[in-house]
Parts: sequence; C-alpha cells; structure tokens
Amino acid sequence: MIDITCYYEGRDLGCSYAPQGCSFKVWAPTASLVSLVLYKDSGHYNTQGLVTDHSNGHEMKMEKDRSGVWSSYYSGDLKGLFYMYKTEFSDGTVYYAVDPYAKAVSANGARTAIVDLLSTNPVGWDEDVKPPLCHPTDSIIYELHVRDFSAHGDSGMCHKGKYKAFTEIGLKDVHGNALGIDHLAELGITHVHLLPVFDYKTVNELQVDDSDTDTSVSLYNWGYDPQNFNVPEGSYASDANNPVTRIVEFKEMIQAFHRKGIRVIMDVVYNHTFTVEDGPFEPFVPRYFYRTDNAGRLTNGSGVGNEVASERPMVRKYIKDSVRYWAEEYHIDGFRFDLIGLTDTQTVKEITNELIEEVDHTLIFYGEPWTGGVTPLTHQTLKGTQKGERFALFNDHFRNAIKGDSDGWGRGFATGERGKELEIMMGVSGSIHDFTYSPSETINYVTVHDNLNLWDKVLTTEGLSQEAGLLNSGGGLFTHSYDNVGMNTADPYKSVNKRNILGSDTVRRTILANGIVLTSQGIPLFQAGDEMLRSKFGDHNSYRSGDLINAIRWDNKRRFRPLFEYYKGLIALRKSHSAFRMHTREQIEKHLDVLQCGGSVVAYRLRDHANGDIWRNIIIIYNGNMEEVEVEIPVSSSGWNIAVNDRAAGTQSMAMVFGDLVTVPKLSMMVLYEEKDAKPYPTRNIEIHYERPKGDYEGWNLWVWGKGMREHQVNFEGIRNGRAVAVIPALPGARQIGYIIRLNDWEKKDVERDRYIDLGTGKGDLQVIVKSSRNQWKRTS
Repeated sequence: MIDITCYYEGRDLGCSYAPQGCSFKVWAPTASLVSLVLYKDSGHYNTQGLVTDHSNGHEMKMEKDRSGVWSSYYSGDLKGLFYMYKTEFSDGTVYYAVDPYAKAVSANGARTAIVDLLSTNPVGWDEDVKPPLCHPTDSIIYELHVRDFSAHGDSGMCHKGKYKAFTEIGLKDVHGNALGIDHLAELGITHVHLLPVFDYKTVNELQVDDSDTDTSVSLYNWGYDPQNFNVPEGSYASDANNPVTRIVEFKEMIQAFHRKGIRVIMDVVYNHTFTVEDGPFEPFVPRYFYRTDNAGRLTNGSGVGNEVASERPMVRKYIKDSVRYWAEEYHIDGFRFDLIGLTDTQTVKEITNELIEEVDHTLIFYGEPWTGGVTPLTHQTLKGTQKGERFALFNDHFRNAIKGDSDGWGRGFATGERGKELEIMMGVSGSIHDFTYSPSETINYVTVHDNLNLWDKVLTTEGLSQEAGLLNSGGGLFTHSYDNVGMNTADPYKSVNKRNILGSDTVRRTILANGIVLTSQGIPLFQAGDEMLRSKFGDHNSYRSGDLINAIRWDNKRRFRPLFEYYKGLIALRKSHSAFRMHTREQIEKHLDVLQCGGSVVAYRLRDHANGDIWRNIIIIYNGNMEEVEVEIPVSSSGWNIAVNDRAAGTQSMAMVFGDLVTVPKLSMMVLYEEKDAKPYPTRNIEIHYERPKGDYEGWNLWVWGKGMREHQVNFEGIRNGRAVAVIPALPGARQIGYIIRLNDWEKKDVERDRYIDLGTGKGDLQVIVKSSRNQWKRTS
C-alpha cells in the first residue's frame, strides 16, 4: 500500500537548469531505485513516430530522501541534451520514462529535453503586457482550435495550423476583409479559449504536415488525450524535432494576442491521461495517480478508461504546480478545466485562490461541471459547488433553454420551442436563483467544440439537414474519399437568401441564440466561426475528423459580412455598457425588472444606471415567434433609442420609439436605451371637446390608440363651455390617432365604427369638437 502521507512541498521537481549544472528531482516513493539517464539525441524513431529503445544512455543512480524524492546533480552545461528516468521496483518491473515535470520534450514526447527557458523568451517578452480586465464578467470568450484557425486554403496565413499563424498581421482577403488575428481584434472579443495546447498523444508530430486534408487519426485531434502536461504541443510548431521551437513559438503567439488586446485561456485536461501503463505517472508511483475501486481496478469516470485522483496530496500538488507554471512561464490568462466534475472541489478551490492571490488577480477559471462516467470521488466539482467561490461553471440549464438538446431535433427558445421563457429569464439574470450566487460564476453559451455547432444545430431543428447535405455522423468516421464526395454535394447554406442574409429564418435563429448569450448577466462564450455561419457539415463529434470538416472557411466572412457586423455590434454594446456586466446578485435584483415573460417573448429592463452605466435605462427584448409582436414598454419622457434590431447592432441610436409600444420583428432581438440627460420630447396635445344632448357625461370616456401607443382609456378631465374635455398627447411621428367614445367599460358606444383624427405634419396643438351620435368631428385649431 502506498504511504500517501509521504509528501514533498518544494517547487523544484523536474530539471532545474543553469549553465554550470542541472539539478534533477522526481517523486517516486515506492521505487527501489531511480536512475537519471542522459542522451545526446532524441533517439531512433520507428515508422509510428515512437522511440522504443532507451537503453543506450548514460545512467547515474539518484539518491532518495524521506519525502520520497529522488535527486541528482550533474555539473556542466547540459543544454541541448535529453534525459529519462529509469525506475525499478521490488517486483522486478523496470520503466524508462519521461519526467512528469518535463518542460521540454523531443518530437512526440519521446524523451525529456534540457533547455534554457530564458533563451526561449522572444524579443520583448519581459515587457509583455496583459490587456486590462477589471472583473470576470467583462470577459467575452471565443473558443478556438489552433489548427482550425489557419488550416484552410483561404485563410491567407502562411503558417497553416501553427502557433505562428497568430503572429501574422495585416492580412486581408481580395475584398478587404481582415483575416487571422486581425479579424479577432476587429470582432472585439476579450479572450480566446484555446482547445488543449499542451503536448498530447494521438497526433504524430513527424507527419502532421504531410497533407492538408487527410482525416486519419495520426494527423488531427482536439487534444483531450494528455501526454506531457507542461510542454506545448509539437504539431503546432514549425519544427517538432527542435524542443525549443515549440516553446518560443507558443510564447510568440501569446505575445501576439496580448498586443491585439486579447487574453488567452488554456483548456486543460487534468482528469485523465491517454494511457496509464506508459503514461506520465505510472512509471513513478504505480496506481497512486489514478482512482481505483475496492478490487484495485481503474475506475472510469472520464469515459476513456482512467481518472486522475486529484484528491491525493501529491496529485493535487502536481495539478497546482502545472497550472501555476503555465500562468507564470507562458503568461496564460485563464484556465478551462475539462470534466471538472472529476477534480475534487478542494483542489479547484486551492488552485483558484492561490493563483489569484499569488500570481495574477485577473486570472479566470471555469470548467465543465460533469463527468464522463461513474466515479468514486466523493467531493465532485458539480453544479452548485462554485457558489461563492472564485471560479465559474458551464451553464447547461441556460444552454438547453436557448437551443434545446445538443445533437438532435430538440428545440429551445431560439429554435422554436414555446414555454422556455422563464428559463431564459433566469439565465438572463445571471442564473442567480438556480445556478449561482453571482453572475461571475456562470459561463453562458449555446455551443462549443462538442456536439453540433450552432449552424448545424439550427439546420437540424428546422428539418433542413438533409436538404443541406449534412453528413450526419462524427468522430472521423468518414474515409477520405467519402468526405470529399460528401463535401462536394453538401450545401449548408442552401436555405440562406444570399441577397438578404439577415432576413433568413435560419440565420435569425443563430443571431437570437448568441444574442441572448451576449446580452445576459454572466460570462459569455461562443464558438469560433459562429460570426460567419461556420458549419461542420453535420459532424457532431469532429475530434479527429481533420481539416476538411474542422477548418474555418474564411471566405464566409465575405459571404456573410452582415452577420459578422451584427456580432461585432453586439460585442461592442456589451463592452461599452457595464449594465450587461453586473458583478453581484444584489445589483441584479436591484436593477433588473421583468417586463414580459410569455408568448415566446422575453423582455426586461436594466434600470437606474445599472452597474454605473452611462445609459439611464436599457430595455432588451427577445422575440422567438415566427411573426412580429407588439411589446409594452415603460413610457419614456425623452423616448427610447434603438441600438439593436433585426438588421443591425451597435451602440448608436438607429431610430426612436415613443410611447408604450414597440414592434419587434419575428425571430429577433431588440435593445433600446434611454440616455442620461435626454430632454423630454415635445408632445402635441389633442383636445377632444365632446358634446352630448342635455350635458349627460357621467361614465363616458375615450378609448384611444395610435402609433407607439397601446390601446388605453382616457378620461374626460372636466366640462368647458358645456362640453366634456379630454387631452390626448400625440407622440412624435404620429400621423393619426384612433378613438371611440364609450360608456364605462364598453356598456355602450356613441358611434359604432372607429373614428380617426388626421394630425398632418403640423407641430401645434389641435382642438377637435365631437358631437354625440354624429359621424363627424370638427377641427377648430
């Protein structure tokens, strides 16, 4: 049995390099002997890209201390050499293994490389400045796979599929549209969330550039198959054979993002490893790093055969050390934890608290609050455990309410399901009554890399997937030839009116879905390419489907430019107005009022300069109906400015709404605002002088309607010259007012048909005389 009380507190595990010599330390408390093995090269690779023989190195026995750490010091400058640890156990088992704390490796992680990290810093690295971030809810996150970003032929980037693609600036297509990292800066996102960029197992780094379209397993993967947790992935480097190159180019990528005002979030996978026996931990402390059942068998909470035992002290330390290393050495700005339900809550709390307090108070942390199978872990980081803490979780309640299920026909508010209004309103409110204590604890999103992406999901719920030729499968199950056949016949945009992009129902549903996300309280996240109708051709699990399915098609920016502009406008709106980024539940409860929540309409108001916003009041309306609707809104003395409608989004007024009614087009959203010091609009008063025989006016009133005005009752204010007088304020822009004179609540009408007053284009007040039981009226002024 492993003595789990054996613990090492130091932060110097691995190789500590200096020109005069290197210190090597590894924790292997149950090993009977550990040796340091030095090599002059990375070894002999077989046809699978593996090095299987490590017996030709120079071996030196290491010394063990009471904490279970084996150490060795070797004098001289070892930069450029490689090393392994040879571990031997009492049962005769012998391993040659890469250092679990490796900072650099040879191609495919075959051997640990010795590098001088100072020499890997690009020019200006010490002056690298993180873009400002005042609060987590100021974040707007864009989820992206490194290779997808630049792999397609129309990307305009030279370094296709590489870290260096993000350093290419000034790129434009032939129509003048910005490409690459300039596109992201133009879009306005604050954070890019990169799918795993640590060294992962299933891509052969020596063959990855052989083909731009091959879908075989060896050339493409999302990266959720960890191998070396503290080393950048080599397939994204220009030279995987040089251990230094991937480090330098990774740092150059981070530097480029920061210069463009974009922070970087790293997707990390500490819940499992790709393999166990030849993985990063088993050769040092067998079974300690993995959870097992009572019979000693590996448990499978990850769904891939193993799960890392984060609750054990040295495992927890390893994860904390690793996250800290990425934050400090690579200037990473945040971390997204894969299947965080498999990481115990204490570990997650320690990571977030220690790094925020000791490394960078602007770091953000979030994760998936679920598992991939049954786990024996008691204190799982599931929904609710983030309440009152400093990390957020993916909000699947809100996600499902907006879009429905992930891969099927199931619908949500934006995809046509009725009865979802309350769930939408709860999500809009930062989920403070069902998911969080504060809005910074929820990641609001509709789709990410998993499952159907947004465009393909909408096509599916609309019954258009077959017409569009979607492939209806996933996980790289297509052969290369079948992919090409399918791609040649598929047209994901067949339903889009190319002359009226924003008028297409399918497009409007995608805008409504992410529009809800971008105007809700919490931290918004959306998937790369949503802003230009990215399709994965129906592949709901494209983790190894290759560039043909996954690569972003940059020509879509030109084709669907109005959609890009709409996203850009929504992002600018959120960034410019703090009312959308409240910090606490108390703020939300004080400043958010529900105006309507039913009939496939959600409308609410952010009032009284919420969170210090420069706008006095803001109204947000979502219409999930297939027809336009009239929505009642509070009357503003200065009128409401429209900043977002079904045709455009931004921060400037496109039109004005006066009165207490606004018409919202089908499948769309609207944002209206009231400025801080706006002057009251001039009203034009219409005086109705109503004359009845014998002066009998008891119980009589007016029922009126008009542009921007809901139907409502207007009472007579008094008697003047024997006539009852009522005043109707005419709103700016109104050309006609309708009215009926009635007794009480429709007991009787003076004249059966509706009457109208034509206001013309004048600006002065009007006086109208109406005589009982006569279908006439007289304008007197």
